Amino acid sequence: MVCGGFACSKNCLCALNLLYTLVSLLLIGIAAWGIGFGLISSLRVVGVVIAVGIFLFLIALVGLIGAVKHHQVLLFFYMIILLLVFIVQFSVSCACLALNQEQQSCVKSDHSCSPCAPIIGEYAGEVLRFVGGIGLFFSFTEILGVWLTYRYRNQKDPRANPSAFL
Repeated sequence: MVCGGFACSKNCLCALNLLYTLVSLLLIGIAAWGIGFGLISSLRVVGVVIAVGIFLFLIALVGLIGAVKHHQVLLFFYMIILLLVFIVQFSVSCACLALNQEQQSCVKSDHSCSPCAPIIGEYAGEVLRFVGGIGLFFSFTEILGVWLTYRYRNQKDPRANPSAFL
């Protein structure tokens, strides 16, 4: 058996989807933990994080079922959704990394808070770079998932009927 064959592609795709499942459960758990201990006061932020976690969990579940059963329609749907998520996530990550100090949303008002303004500005820059870097890393795992899915969809199951097309 050669690496890059049917079994290797299937196992790599299953492992990637298990990683996505763990990340989604981590997102949901951290959001619930943050709201439970009062660390996060914004319900909108928690709601968005939980929604993203649920979306990622469902997509990973579709990919995992498609990989285990070699289901062509589920794998195609998974590949298209993952490609769209890659495009959005890559764009947002690059935008986060490209923002400089002058482009951050600093509101000029009559009531200036001079002691804390530089600290908040520096903290916002660090958070944008961190989020951009993490997003860029995961966007490359998504394009890896698209490539693996494309390869796996076009491989013939060695246990299948030899006269069958796929």
